[in-house]
Amino acid sequence: MDRLAFAGVIIGVGAILAGNAMEGGNLSSLINLPALLIVFGGTLGAVVVQTPVSTLSRALAMVRWLVSPPRLDPRQRVVMISDWCKLARRDGMLGLEKIADTTKDPFVARSLGLVVDGTSPRTIREILETETQYRLERELDAAAVFASLGGYAPTIGLIGAVLGLMQVMGNLSDPDQLGPGIASAFVATVYGVAAANLLFLPLAERLKTLVLDGASLDDMVIDGVVSMAEGEHPKTIETRLDSYFVRS
Repeated sequence: MDRLAFAGVIIGVGAILAGNAMEGGNLSSLINLPALLIVFGGTLGAVVVQTPVSTLSRALAMVRWLVSPPRLDPRQRVVMISDWCKLARRDGMLGLEKIADTTKDPFVARSLGLVVDGTSPRTIREILETETQYRLERELDAAAVFASLGGYAPTIGLIGAVLGLMQVMGNLSDPDQLGPGIASAFVATVYGVAAANLLFLPLAERLKTLVLDGASLDDMVIDGVVSMAEGEHPKTIETRLDSYFVRS
């Protein structure tokens, strides 16, 4: 997880634990394995029921972005596209073939390949925009999986609390156990609300932001290669692409 996101989690969890301690609580009162199983197991089960396998797999794969987020550098992308334009102007469109064959970015390879093949600018735009829109929708669906987790977790936490209270009500003959039993029952609610608001919902928004930022860079590539195919001057193309800094 990158440092900023990690710091946010630490601040949120730390504030809750500190507040609990200031109110006279102790850490052991927040540790309840049955509640943990009910909340996280129940929440995961609910999301698995509603989510297609392909979307769920993609969501799990996107979790790695918290550790190693995609490199999203608009300025670097502008410089890269500008270099393509200068190369094409000097050596012709076939000069881009080597870059298309060696790049590790499939979208860049496909974009340059269309230019090298002499595809019309209009067709290039239609093909690439269709591809990026499809990928954007799939990735947003995957990010929404975590929003669903955040939606279910508090409700499952309430179910856990009710189950705990049922156990307490079944032992009313022992008044000494009522207080600790009721307190323990509400731990599931704490887990559900905390998991939703400190983990699942922030994670969903963070992934959504990364997806949209990546889509913006794809749009930049589309504008660049289409302008290049139309024969625009490299400086004109670079100036147009600089407008993406206003949006980012």
